[in-house]
Amino acid sequence: MAFKIFALASLVVASIALPHSQPTYGYPAPTPVYAPAKYDFNYAVNDPPSGNDFGHQETRDGDNTQGSYYVLLPDGRLQRITYSVNGDSGYVADVIYEGEAQYLAPQDTYGPH
Repeated sequence: MAFKIFALASLVVASIALPHSQPTYGYPAPTPVYAPAKYDFNYAVNDPPSGNDFGHQETRDGDNTQGSYYVLLPDGRLQRITYSVNGDSGYVADVIYEGEAQYLAPQDTYGPH
């Protein structure tokens, strides 16, 4: 009888001592696969009645990105930004302005008092 009690106590102690783990599933978690980015796009808007004139162009192949964008400013100048990003070098931009700024003469909007 003592042997049966000893064997039962051993089984209880062994089952308590086993680590309780999370259930396992039949497949591992998916590993994301990233392909190097490669694209080329552009767009342009030119609407004379509203005065909107802007556009953007960009090309990317892996870590190398080249592009430019432009906008017609309210003062009549065209602002053009040409940029590049190569790996971890960061965003490197060159900003130029084309044309001369034109300002309208001030007008009296209050009228006589």
